[in-house]
This record gives sequence, structure tokens and C-alpha cells, in this order.
Amino acid sequence: MSGTPSNASQVDDLSLSVGRAEATRSLVRALGMLPVLLLLCIAFSLATGKFATVQNLIIIVQQASINLVLASGMTFVILTGGIDLSIGSVLAAAAMAALIVSLDPTWAVMAIPVALLVGVAFGTLNGSLIALVPLPPFIVTLGALTAIRGSARLLGNDTTVFNSDLGYAVIGEGDLFGIPWLTVIALGVVVISWFVLTKTVLGLYIYAIGGNPDAARLTGIKVKRVLILVYALSGLTAGLGGVMASARLYAANGLQLGQAYELDAIAAVILGGTSFLGGIGSVWGTVVGALMIAVLSNGLILTGVPDVWQSIVKGLIIIGAVALDRFRTGAEKAS
Repeated sequence: MSGTPSNASQVDDLSLSVGRAEATRSLVRALGMLPVLLLLCIAFSLATGKFATVQNLIIIVQQASINLVLASGMTFVILTGGIDLSIGSVLAAAAMAALIVSLDPTWAVMAIPVALLVGVAFGTLNGSLIALVPLPPFIVTLGALTAIRGSARLLGNDTTVFNSDLGYAVIGEGDLFGIPWLTVIALGVVVISWFVLTKTVLGLYIYAIGGNPDAARLTGIKVKRVLILVYALSGLTAGLGGVMASARLYAANGLQLGQAYELDAIAAVILGGTSFLGGIGSVWGTVVGALMIAVLSNGLILTGVPDVWQSIVKGLIIIGAVALDRFRTGAEKAS
């Protein structure tokens, strides 16, 4: 009997310890790669006085905007356990279509809708091949990357299309109360993506399919329809990215525009903590990932790192950050 109070005390201490450990793990999961982003900002601020200025921070967010829009769509895809390698090419094709339509005064008002429709069309085609045939997402979108790039080049006769009087140029150079329209659009896409993923049945279905597609199918979820819709959404964000990119340049080029944009989008999603296996992740994590990439690019330029080394340093930091995140996640599971 005399040992009972001691045992109770030990149980209480153990419960308190477990509670603290769980609270710590929850905090770590919530923060994700945000501490790494902050460390990068501090490092670049110490390395150069030009980094931590209001003007430069606005530039960083603006530079991240197009990638953030693409990465938001990619988040939907990767959450289902898929991948979309074609978004850079879709962006180029959508931008080319928008520029061509904008050159005709009669149809110029349809430039943005046409770009979005081009994106949705290519995304729906990808999703249909993946869901209905079915074919592996990697193979389908890798083939689409090349085929759609060729289509973009054909649209412009393999030349750069210019329009000095572009009707929607305000998107690329204008602002809303001092905030660039590119940033406003990106934030709008993020908020909508967050709402869909967390507040709608579609979001629940996406996470379920990514976690276990067979179990999702057995519960009555129309997996094929959801997959087609997810790739259509990825195409839609790529089409919007095409509008944003062409608005900045007043031009579009089927060969060069959007080259390797899919890699930055995928990196942003994975840096943000979304699992390649699907079912785990959030769009807010993707925001952090996209900002990390923009901060890296901007900071390396300001610190005078030669261009030939920038890609190497950027790639190594991304690999290291993801490895650290995966190690942390593994440690959490083990505990």
C-alpha cells in the first residue's frame, strides 16, 4: 500500500511526459520547413544588406507567385499519389494561345478564358489517360511534356509572339494597394486550394485516394472521376500560370517559356512536406516550399554566387532540406 502514491506519481509523470512529447511533435509538424525558411532569410540578411529590404521581399514574393500557382495545382496531384510533369509545357501552350487571341481586336477579350480552357483541356486529357486507360501518371505526363511543348511551338510557328498592347498586361505589372497583382492572384489560388482540400468533400476524397485508392474505391468514392478532376485542376493552374507569365513578358515562346517550371513546382510541394506517396500534406506547406525556392534564387544572386554554382547550391540545399524533413518524420513515427 505504501508504494501506491509513488506508482501514481510515476504514472502522472509519464503521462505528462508523453503529453509534452506529443505537443512537441504536433508543433514540429505544424511548423514543417518554416524554420529552415527563416534560417535562410537570416543567413542571406547577414550576408548582404540588400536582402532584408521591403522592396526585395516584395520582389521575392512576386517571383514566387507563378511557381506558387503551379505548385498549388501540383499539390492536388501529388496528394493523390500522382505527378504532373507537363505543367511547364501546358503553361507555354496556354500563354501562346492567349497571345495569339489577344492580337485580334475582336477576340482579345477572350484571351484569358482561352488560356484557362487550354490548360483544362490538356489536364483533362492527362487525367483521362491516367484514370480510364489506365496508364502510369509519370509516363503519361512525361509524354505530354514533349507533345504539348511541340503543340505550343506549332501554335506560334516556332517563333516568339509579341503584343505590345496586351489587354491583360496589368496582371504582370499592376498592383492592388501596393501588392502586385501576381501576388494577389497567387494568394487567391492558395486560399481556394486550402478551402477545397480542407472544407469540401472533394478534399476528403483526394486525401482518401492518396492514402489508399483501393479502400477509397470500396467506400464508394468515384476514384476515376476524382483523378480526372484533379489533373484538370492542375491544367487550370498551369493555364493561369501561362496568363501570368505572358502578362509579365508581353510575349510567349513555345520553346522556352515554362522550361523546367514543373521541377520547381514539384520541389515546392515536396519541400512543403507533401508525401510523394500521397495522402499527406497541405497547401500551406507548399507556400513555404515555394518561398524557400524564391529566397534561395534571390539570395544567391544578391550574394554574388556565380550562375554556374547557383543551380548546384540550390539543388544541394533542397535535397538536404527534404532529407532533414524525412529524417524528422521518420523519427516521429519511430517514437
